[in-house]
Amino acid sequence: MTPGPIPETELCRLELDGAVANLTLDRTDVFNALNAQIISEMARVLEWTAERSVGNTGELLSADGSPNLRALVIRSEGKHFCAGADINMMRDGGGKTPGENREDSERLDRLFHGLWAHPCFTIACVQGVALGGGAGLVACSDHVIAEPKTRIALSEAKLGISAAVIGPYVHRRLGSAGFRRLAMLASRIGSEEALRIGFVDEVAGSAEDMEGSVSRVIAEVMTSGPIAVTSAKRMVAELDRWEGDDESLRSWTLDLTSKMRGSPEGQEGLSAFLDGRKPAWSREDREG
Repeated sequence: MTPGPIPETELCRLELDGAVANLTLDRTDVFNALNAQIISEMARVLEWTAERSVGNTGELLSADGSPNLRALVIRSEGKHFCAGADINMMRDGGGKTPGENREDSERLDRLFHGLWAHPCFTIACVQGVALGGGAGLVACSDHVIAEPKTRIALSEAKLGISAAVIGPYVHRRLGSAGFRRLAMLASRIGSEEALRIGFVDEVAGSAEDMEGSVSRVIAEVMTSGPIAVTSAKRMVAELDRWEGDDESLRSWTLDLTSKMRGSPEGQEGLSAFLDGRKPAWSREDREG
């Protein structure tokens, strides 16, 4: 099934470039703070792009011949990547019922989970500050490129609240001790420390260098089988929540290996290697 038209948005925008989706936050008057509207818009964009991904459809091309999506890049306009949840939205929570506050949290988790579980390879380009929910977006991305002056913080404790909604995603990126320390201190860390602890994956010297890094990472992703890329992400998610014993885990990995090896994409990749040619996904990744 072909997804409907690109979702209409006001506070962010989606632009397609072949098999690459570009999502840009554009609420610069408040440093791209996350209010209910932009959260909902971004969540809809993530769902729409997920539906149109190769990892979801199993096809390189859509019914109209355009490429299905394989990578998604998140950027922000202005000085800062994202100043976190809108302070007015959070303050208004004091006048809401527990059920209404729960709905707000569910909306936010819909955004974070949509990014964390997105079938495409996701890249975040981070400048200025990424605070609270902004740090959550960073944690949910597969590859993060930061500028040298970037500052990241799990800043919720400074406001007397908890980093609970972003917690599972930051915990998975940093591990237990790293997440606990940053959540309690709630202080800003620079790009060098963020790189050292694994919050970001590389630091680019300039905006031009950052776009060069994006192009390099996308080019690398495009050499891998798109369904295999999505399968790797889903495999990690399964391992994160595995509750069975070692024997059942080994059996599961054997089943997955057998499935992927015998799949059309697996057979194409193996045949291409033996034939000394590029696989089909490398030839068609930027057409359309």
